[in-house]
Amino acid sequence: MEAINIPTKMLSQDAFSSWLGIEIIEVELGRCKVGMTVRKEMLNSMGKAHGGISYSLADTAFGFASNTHGKYAVSIETSINHIEALNEGDYLTAESVIEKVNNKLGFNVVEVKRGDELVALFKGVVYRTSKNWE
Repeated sequence: MEAINIPTKMLSQDAFSSWLGIEIIEVELGRCKVGMTVRKEMLNSMGKAHGGISYSLADTAFGFASNTHGKYAVSIETSINHIEALNEGDYLTAESVIEKVNNKLGFNVVEVKRGDELVALFKGVVYRTSKNWE
């Protein structure tokens, strides 16, 4: 399967990312940018977006970019730094870029932004299986 089609197939089979309202903005080999709007039901008790929202957006971008090489790639370690609080109505983007890839591992950095403002920084490692996307 062609690299740019894999994230679209993944999103079509991903009920959680679909519920979040995630849309694919850009895809190329080793890179994916996605976006979504923070909704009221995503807010925590302080009226700000739950940390899991930006984490989930970044994780989706991470998964999509990691799989563009054509092999099933699964997360084995991730972390995030939350830099700014997020509000209802904020439109967020997350762009994942593969920093390093070898036969079995891929290392990604994902920037989550509100416009041009960096609001979170996510890092992840994937294990690349031998199974091909079809």
